[in-house]
Parts: sequence; structure tokens; C-alpha cells
Amino acid sequence: MDPTIAAFYARSPEEDRHTRGLAQLEAYRTRQLIERHAPPAPATVLDVGGAAGAYAVWLAERGYTVHLLDPVPRLIDEARIRSGGLARPPASCVVGDARALPYADGSAQVVLLLGPLYHLTDSLDRARALAEAARVLAPGGVLFAAAITRWAYALYGLMRDLLADPAFARIVDASVRDGVHRPGRDGFFTNAYFHRPDELGDELRNAGFRVDGCYGLEGPCGMLPDFDERWSDPQRRDGMIRIAEMVEAEPSLLGMSPHILAVARRS
Repeated sequence: MDPTIAAFYARSPEEDRHTRGLAQLEAYRTRQLIERHAPPAPATVLDVGGAAGAYAVWLAERGYTVHLLDPVPRLIDEARIRSGGLARPPASCVVGDARALPYADGSAQVVLLLGPLYHLTDSLDRARALAEAARVLAPGGVLFAAAITRWAYALYGLMRDLLADPAFARIVDASVRDGVHRPGRDGFFTNAYFHRPDELGDELRNAGFRVDGCYGLEGPCGMLPDFDERWSDPQRRDGMIRIAEMVEAEPSLLGMSPHILAVARRS
């Protein structure tokens, strides 16, 4: 694992990210799309790069057999603690690498890649992760693959009024130019790859998947400076969700969403 990324997740509270800010909408919409496209329980789900198990626990409680894998030992330890007292915990929580999965061929009906593709900055590494996902999926199995969009940090900088900072502007320029985000300082995320929406689809098809759809998770809501205030109001929250759903598959707006989720099937 990239040591810069490993160090970031060793100290960053990733286990609670989905309880704060815009990530709350990201998590809501991810669950919504999984419910829409995944086969019904019982089915076997491999949550690859699933951190402390936010989705693994949710799916296990719904009757799925879930195996959680993440490269960060601290997050796997946290997942084991959090699932220890549950009536239906994940079936396993192990440290591992998306590029070399410890699962048998065709052993799963669902694979979640909700983080690995944006932390594998080399295209060959992403291809290896997708090849592994295809290997462990049964024929017809569903892959949910998340990506950060190419312009996510530029739009974040615009929203937060950070573009006057020369260091931040250089980071944005580089990530927009070639997709590789290398912040080089704390506070600006960690090393990552930012996809163009069509590029994510191409990578999936090159790995042998049939792409059912590519969906914006947050849509234009990622640009709202008062997101927390709106989210705390049930009526305004419903309005944001409705707009995110309305534009989720509009090609001209996919790049405005900080995160996109591709749904694909193994042939």
C-alpha cells in the first residue's frame, strides 16, 4: 500500500466519515443504489476496501453473508470491535489487498469496491483490482465501483474559497490535468486518482464487465456551502435527495458529483 495513504488512514477517522457533512448524502445514495441493483439476501458480498465496515455491517444485518477486507489494520480492528456484539455480524474481517483477494473464483454474488479505485493511482493497479473482482464474482454477479470525479477538488476549492492559495491551486491544476491528486500536505486528503466518468466505464469494460449504469451520488449538492444546515432539516434534506436522484444518470452532470458509482455485471 502507498505509505502516504496508509499514514493518512492510520490517523484519519474514516470509521466515522459517513456521519459528517456531505458524506452523509454519499452514504445514503450508495445504500440506495445497492438496494436497487443488488440481488436479494441471502447472497455473498465481498466488501473490498470497506474500512471499518459501514456497509458490511449494514448488509450483514439485512441477511447477506459479508466478508470485509481492508488494507488498514486499524480499520479492520475497529470493524471487529463494532461487529462483535451484533446478532448478524460480517462473516469475516481481514486485512488484505484489492489486487490479490483471498477468495475463491466465483464465490460471491456482489463485490463492493467503494474506495480502492481512487487510491490506486496507477492504471495497471486498478486493472488488477478489477480483474480480481471479476475473478471472485459468479457469472452475472454485480460489482459496485466508486470513483472520485476529476473535478471534485476543483469544485471543493471553489465552494470553500481555497483557490487563492497557490499551493491548493497547484494541487487542483495537477489533478485536473492528469487525474493524480498528490496533496503533499495535511488537510487536502491524500494520494488519489480522480476519474472522468467515461473513463471509469472504459476501465470496467476493459476488465470484461458489462456496465449497467454510472450514477452521480451527491450531484450538485456537493456545491452547497450550507449543506449541514440543510441536511438537519428533514424537508430540505428530502429536497436534496430528490435532486440528486433526478440528475443521477444525466451524462452532462456526472462530473459535478464528487463521487460516482458504477454498477456492472460479470458476463
